[in-house]
Amino acid sequence: MDKFEKLTGVAAPMPLINVDTDMIIPKQFLKTIKRSGLGKNLFDEMRFDDDGNEIPDFVLNRPQYRDAEVLVAGDNFGCGSSREHAPWAIKDFGIRCVIAPSFADIFYNNCFKNGILPIALPQEQVDLLMKDAEKGSNARMTVDLEAQTVTTSDGEVVSFEIDPFKKHCLLEGLDDIALTLEKSSSIDTFEESATSSRPWV
Repeated sequence: MDKFEKLTGVAAPMPLINVDTDMIIPKQFLKTIKRSGLGKNLFDEMRFDDDGNEIPDFVLNRPQYRDAEVLVAGDNFGCGSSREHAPWAIKDFGIRCVIAPSFADIFYNNCFKNGILPIALPQEQVDLLMKDAEKGSNARMTVDLEAQTVTTSDGEVVSFEIDPFKKHCLLEGLDDIALTLEKSSSIDTFEESATSSRPWV
């Protein structure tokens, strides 16, 4: 998993509430078990019409937001089903940080397991960042995980809270598999001991 330390990039404003996982990645794209290739279908039903043409007004289709790395969203982001394809699609598109007043629990935790930083902030602070994001590609936001701050293009600093263990995993690029592999020597020792004490198993 890629480490997340400090990110400076364009933030896309999406002031919609209750954006569910089917909106993030519609069910017809869930056939794959690969984490790559889903970015082109992110927000598919909002980005494209029935003929596959881009809908110009959708935020990620606008020229200034095509390379957005931060998404500033509305309340209850990632609600709905527990599909892990949702953070896969967000990451594959190039977005590494999502900021919202609140997140659905499963989506929130899945973000950390896929190298995405979800930041929950009070509505007034999200409104401040949303306004900054609306300035377009000339307004670049900085997210510093170590310092736990978001800095607007005008230099305003907003602090955020994060679970220390989740922060450690993102900073070090550790997913569940990597965390297990960190204990490989202990696991090997246990297996050797178990084999010698219970050879019939």
